[in-house]
Amino acid sequence: MTLDAASAAAHIDAAWTDDIVPVLHDYIRIPNVSVAYDADWEAAGHMARATELLRDWCRRHVDDGLAGATVEVHELPGRTPVLIVDVPAVGQGSADDTVLLYGHLDKQPPFTGWRDGLGPWEPVVDGDRLYGRGSADDGYSTFSAIAALEAVRAAGGDHSRCVILIEASEESGSPDLPAHLEALGDRLGSPSLVIALDSWCGDWDRLWITTSLRGLIDLTVEVAVLTEGVHSGSAGGVVPSTFRILRSLLSRIEDERSGELLPRELHVDIPDQRLRQITATAPELGDFAARFPFADDVRPERPSTEQMLIARTWQPALEVVGIGGAPRPGRAGNVLRPSTAVKLSVRLPPTADPTAAIEAIERRLTTDPPYDARVTVQRGSAEAGWHAPPEAPWLARAIASASGAAFGQPPRSLGEGGTIPFMGMLGRRFPEAQFVITGVLGPESNAHGPNEFLHLPTARKVTAAVAHIVDAHARRPR
Repeated sequence: MTLDAASAAAHIDAAWTDDIVPVLHDYIRIPNVSVAYDADWEAAGHMARATELLRDWCRRHVDDGLAGATVEVHELPGRTPVLIVDVPAVGQGSADDTVLLYGHLDKQPPFTGWRDGLGPWEPVVDGDRLYGRGSADDGYSTFSAIAALEAVRAAGGDHSRCVILIEASEESGSPDLPAHLEALGDRLGSPSLVIALDSWCGDWDRLWITTSLRGLIDLTVEVAVLTEGVHSGSAGGVVPSTFRILRSLLSRIEDERSGELLPRELHVDIPDQRLRQITATAPELGDFAARFPFADDVRPERPSTEQMLIARTWQPALEVVGIGGAPRPGRAGNVLRPSTAVKLSVRLPPTADPTAAIEAIERRLTTDPPYDARVTVQRGSAEAGWHAPPEAPWLARAIASASGAAFGQPPRSLGEGGTIPFMGMLGRRFPEAQFVITGVLGPESNAHGPNEFLHLPTARKVTAAVAHIVDAHARRPR
């Protein structure tokens, strides 16, 4: 039996309006910041509250619309939890063929700069937008996955066994996920299709499929020259400035004029098909720089949308995301500070080796430092990127059909500059699997920053597209 598109859409619209949006409000109110940003996350209990909220919602829906499914919170000592919903096959679907649907429930820190009337932990609906931290990244994913499977059943469709896996450490680089995967053993099966609901969309008009993800490394670098601060009038010209030393060290890894990263270990050859994809898609995205809140007359690093897309998907980029050792300007005295520390975040091309990259950066920062200053490097995460395998013909047809049914427009495919560590793990573990990575992070949605919002019409349409793809997977030729 073929899924009835109108029935599926009606079921999804009702679910979002009557049930999902109110619970998303409750989820946004929970400050369950990811483990890397809250060392006391377990004692605070916010992650447990968020997990329990989603677990209870899923259990209610298992009782109402997903007969035979089970809901479990998988826990390990000292690790963030994983929520697992195991849904048995229906119709032509196979119990021995698994679809894995992925999302996460942990959140980025609140950040500053939210506009008046908005805040990270207070949900606000303004037109089609639901504002609040975690609304789009990635709180919607659990609700979307459940609603899609319910819609398949309600609309007379089919699906194979589906496992929904929602982790709670993705925003920290998924440090807890490997331990859960090891403990779960073969319970996930061997997925033939992976659907990840944690990516971007170029516009609100169609289904966007992510074809690559960049890797990510982070490290904290500290330069120290004294054991305590001293009067700058007495020491200036005698004791070297840690800021100046750090500035010179960073020039070893980045050309400060162009932003180009210098170590060759951070670069790869860009596949021809991805360059062709970018060239074909760039005109549809218009002025890509207009998506960002530039101050005054600030210009972007690159002059064209095509060059920007290449840079944000297949080239490395460095940002100083944290600074230590210096007081705020209003509280700064005339003191030559003993040390300066920065946290560096480096995005890597999808196929770059993160271990080789972080080692190359560390060597450049610590070898023969100016004035023999004490330079220490503390490594953080080192996550590989991901490059999609070729789409099977059935999946290409299913994606095109799903975008047409849900959005009324053909789909588009493009790489994304962010990182989903789990995709790299799955690609290595299940090399034969097909992938559909999509999401709702469209223009101005601003995940990780202030004024994050979920575009509600797109969330509904992505949910509908997932229902169509899962149905097509169950009926594909084998």
